[in-house]
Amino acid sequence: MDIIFWLIIGLMFVIAFAGLVYPVIPSVLFLLGGFLLYGAFFSFEPFSWLFWSIQLLFVILLFGADYIANMVGIKKFGGSKAGVWGSTIGLIAGPFIIPVLGILIGPFLGAIIAELVVHRRKVKEAIRIGFGSVIGFITSAFTKGIVQVLMIVYFFIVI
Repeated sequence: MDIIFWLIIGLMFVIAFAGLVYPVIPSVLFLLGGFLLYGAFFSFEPFSWLFWSIQLLFVILLFGADYIANMVGIKKFGGSKAGVWGSTIGLIAGPFIIPVLGILIGPFLGAIIAELVVHRRKVKEAIRIGFGSVIGFITSAFTKGIVQVLMIVYFFIVI
């Protein structure tokens, strides 16, 4: 039975990593779900207040990394808050509209459209901002991946 329990916990962690590519998947909830399932299946004894405090800090870091990396990517290429919002909307809608490439095309087009409509930027400038949004997304996914690995490594150290 332990093997089945570990498979379920492992599946929760794998789904959390899928959330790096598909932002509609709430990665943090699947990571925390894996921790809670371990407690339910085996024991909550290894999880002290220190464990939960550190994991909470990691969760805050995950949310912050997502927003900050996107914002920095767009701002560095001359974008505005409208570009950040357009990129975020494109990031959520993109995978549904264009299943495979939508994860990159969505934020790119979202930032471009937002900058064109809201700030009436030149097309060339809006495209540059769109590239910034893609760079921000890739940076964010990479950073969140590292934080998620740290969360799981710390989980295994504790148990």
